[in-house]
Amino acid sequence: MPRLRERRRLKRNTNSLGSINLANMVEVANGQAGIDWGRLGDTVHAGVRFLDDVIEVTRHPLPEVAEATRGNRKIGLGVMGFAECLILLDVPYDSDEATAWADRLMAFIDAEARHTSRQLAEQRGVFPNWSRSICAGAGERVRNATRLSVASTGTVSIIAGTSGGIEPLFALAYRREHTLGGEPLVEINPLLLRYAEEHQIDFPGLIDVILAAGRMGEVHGIPERVRRLFVTATEVPVRQHLRIQHAFQRHVDNAISKTINLPEGASREDVASAYLEGWRLGLKGVTVYRCGSKPGQILTLGLEDDMTAHEFFAKCDPGACRL
Repeated sequence: MPRLRERRRLKRNTNSLGSINLANMVEVANGQAGIDWGRLGDTVHAGVRFLDDVIEVTRHPLPEVAEATRGNRKIGLGVMGFAECLILLDVPYDSDEATAWADRLMAFIDAEARHTSRQLAEQRGVFPNWSRSICAGAGERVRNATRLSVASTGTVSIIAGTSGGIEPLFALAYRREHTLGGEPLVEINPLLLRYAEEHQIDFPGLIDVILAAGRMGEVHGIPERVRRLFVTATEVPVRQHLRIQHAFQRHVDNAISKTINLPEGASREDVASAYLEGWRLGLKGVTVYRCGSKPGQILTLGLEDDMTAHEFFAKCDPGACRL
């Protein structure tokens, strides 16, 4: 029985994963920002083919893993940089417009990924277990049993220099603890710096407050539109977190990584209502994290308590700190 359970577990976890940086899909023409749909489509096509190729060249630790992986050829193409994509589009994360963008973007990616998988099936054949799948029942000849998955992209998004997965910005300034060198990394969102400079917002005063608090909510004199555009995870209402997840999940045939970040003052009832609302929406899974609920966490709001903007820029190399 333990061996049988292990084989079933291995068959569930056989995805080749990759993520598209949505922030790189925004183009500006005649002063208006929009999605470069041609570029996004080409990226999806390349991503599906690449991940299908990865299945072929991967060396597996057990023959059972190889059998399950090649038998179903599941891949999980996903996205990252959604929050920064919205900012570039001038769309607040906690808005109906953001939910509509989530639905539109993932519907497009789903259609293009399915199209590419069909082409691959014509060129390379359907996945070996196709005849016993729901795809066969629907008469759909595809190369991959599943195509889309939204991973958390924690490390990948750092390398890409963008926001993680489909999450809102965790903070506008934060410390990243537990790094390999032992010293925490200090970061401030580069889009905020660019926006503040381009719109001539009180740059020194704004940055000083954000360095201390990690968000814009405590800054006086900032237009409401700007506050909403740079909203952070704990400021987003629970229902909006869930609506964004629901919009993406409608077009994803694997799992979605999405965290509802609650402030320290959140109650047990707040946590319970998040799970219940997720269940009512039919979500596959919900993750809730209340800030401060663990003695140590990877990301911490704000930087050093007494650090000023001048000290931050003096300490942080612009090339290394995403500035």
